[in-house]
Amino acid sequence: MSLQSIKLVDEKETRAGFGDGIFEVAAKNSKVIALTADLAGSLKLNKFIKEFPNRFIQCGIAEANMMGIAAGLTIGGYIPYTTTFANFSTGRVYDQIRQSIAYSNKNVKICASHAGLTLGEDGATHQILEDIGLMKMLPGMTVIVPCDYNQTKQATMAIADYFGPVYLRFGRPKWANFSSTDSNSFIIGKAQYFSHGTDITIFACGHLVWKAIEAGKILEQKGLSVEVINVHTIKPIDTASVLESIRKTKCAVTCEEHNIIGGLGDAIAQISARHQPIPIEYVGTLDTFGESGKPTELLKKYGLDTVNIVQAAEKVVQRKKDNKK
Repeated sequence: MSLQSIKLVDEKETRAGFGDGIFEVAAKNSKVIALTADLAGSLKLNKFIKEFPNRFIQCGIAEANMMGIAAGLTIGGYIPYTTTFANFSTGRVYDQIRQSIAYSNKNVKICASHAGLTLGEDGATHQILEDIGLMKMLPGMTVIVPCDYNQTKQATMAIADYFGPVYLRFGRPKWANFSSTDSNSFIIGKAQYFSHGTDITIFACGHLVWKAIEAGKILEQKGLSVEVINVHTIKPIDTASVLESIRKTKCAVTCEEHNIIGGLGDAIAQISARHQPIPIEYVGTLDTFGESGKPTELLKKYGLDTVNIVQAAEKVVQRKKDNKK
């Protein structure tokens, strides 16, 4: 696929992809149960509730209790999807997830909306930027960060057939919708190539995949051969694809709407350090909390915009050249 051929189809909320996905998978699988902590509307569950009222549990503002209920439901063979904001899905209930879900390998799907800076005006208390790190450090936890509406819908449906605890992270605002509608294009644990190149690899996840594609187009116009890879599954990460790419390009940029400590960048760096040391630049938040503001303005202020990816790419390519001297 050519980066220049990738077009913005429309803009949709990734959380709407979750709402449509859980509705469709519930129609096929009677074991799917939806739980929420007083945020049914925000998580786009209204259609699910109308069609499957007996498979919906309103837990109220009691997230820890919701996790316990979900863990218990799995014992009866059900597939519970817990829903609330990412901050409340992880930080507020980390003990319950660790002890009741991860430790006993319960088949709970922790579905988290409103993640990252693009939550916008709700500010630092809600804009969790450390949740990927929290979740991927739990033994046995699968961590998925889809890039747009289409992929969020596909991931929501795919995890129903994937046994074990899953953390599915998505966002609040309308965002570029550009990935394939073919369900076969999304495979848990398999990275997705948007282009193949030889000069530099750009690894990205979530909302920043579109920013990486925009940056890749600019870099191609500047004469660089760019490989853009969507690492939607942070854990288990597609080590084979990562190694294949960095052995070819010999340098990389990682892009994520998350702290560079503990997220996608750390995962790529660990693979590189163990198997193929290369120069890497990181686009993500720099060990900081967020603040209230417009989503796009916050991405610019905190260095998570297209121009920042271009600059990081040019810097790391120069580092690669300097290493050859």
